[in-house]
Amino acid sequence: MPDWLAIILLGIIEGVTEFLPISSTGHLLIPQNLGWLPKKSDLFNVVIQSGAVLAVLAVFTQRVKQLATSLGDPATKDYLAKLGTAFFITAAGGLVIKKLHIELPETIPPVAWATFIGGLVILVLEGMQKSREGLTSIPWSVVIAVALAQLLAAVFPGTSRSGASILMAMALGVTRPAATEFSFLLGIPTLMAAGGFKILSAFKDGEAAGEDWGMVALGTIVSALSAFIVVKWLIRFVQSHTFNSFAWYRIALGGGLLTWVYFG
Repeated sequence: MPDWLAIILLGIIEGVTEFLPISSTGHLLIPQNLGWLPKKSDLFNVVIQSGAVLAVLAVFTQRVKQLATSLGDPATKDYLAKLGTAFFITAAGGLVIKKLHIELPETIPPVAWATFIGGLVILVLEGMQKSREGLTSIPWSVVIAVALAQLLAAVFPGTSRSGASILMAMALGVTRPAATEFSFLLGIPTLMAAGGFKILSAFKDGEAAGEDWGMVALGTIVSALSAFIVVKWLIRFVQSHTFNSFAWYRIALGGGLLTWVYFG
């Protein structure tokens, strides 16, 4: 397979899965570990996630504009403070993880288990959600919990950053649309910072010299385009649907991978 075609496929996988509760990192690692697509560097896998941020900015243009033009409004100050706090906790925790040399597992079993268990968790939380109306605002307790959920996703591939943060907020009583918006907007600084930090580290460690930056750029562009389509669809989807379909998908995928790992 031509390298450019593999990059396009990986970019599509990243863009489609980044904001769905099914884990983009896990879906990038699975075809690379199974030999279906060539293995790419951790730098590539992290940087192309930044492309998905462009999709969020495009879809949430009006919301971002509203926040930017109403900085004096107490409600805006409160929301931005909560986004900033969640990002700070995530960033600080990410640096601690880096300092402790905690490496992201890149083999199939951890991804399979996280995928399977995550599906069960979604079903449980969706069942809990039916019995209450939910909050349309984001309490401070949820801010901290969402940040910790993002750190959990950073350590366990297959968990899903967006899925973990949305479901954590829902578990604490926030409605699905409000939790989704907060998670998506929080993803802007989170993914940009992760990509920027990875690039700086790559240049510092000399890893950047061996990277094909043209292919990285191609993967990032494809990721942005495919994520744009998915984010627009998902914003409408969560208004009237649960995440149960994604839960069953995770259970089927995780169960299939576990079967292949232990019995295949």
